[in-house]
Amino acid sequence: MDWKGYTLIYVVLFVFATAQAVVEFTGLVDSAYWLAFAVIMVLSVVKAVGVAAYYQHLRWEPRAVTYLVLGGTTAALALTAAAAYSIV
Repeated sequence: MDWKGYTLIYVVLFVFATAQAVVEFTGLVDSAYWLAFAVIMVLSVVKAVGVAAYYQHLRWEPRAVTYLVLGGTTAALALTAAAAYSIV
């Protein structure tokens, strides 16, 4: 990937981060918490996938490596959800 591709990914990540900040600062978190939470989570996942795919070069790795990373991420999310459930 050349510098134009990296620049494009950077701009997309910047726009999504700005959208997250706009959601937080417009008061949507106070008026419609679950909608704001969903929007922020979707934007966060898209950003994380973009970083993993392009900056960590998973897009060009064998599928087995991608599945390994996805499995680890899924396990981490499951453990986090279990810990959060036990706290509440």
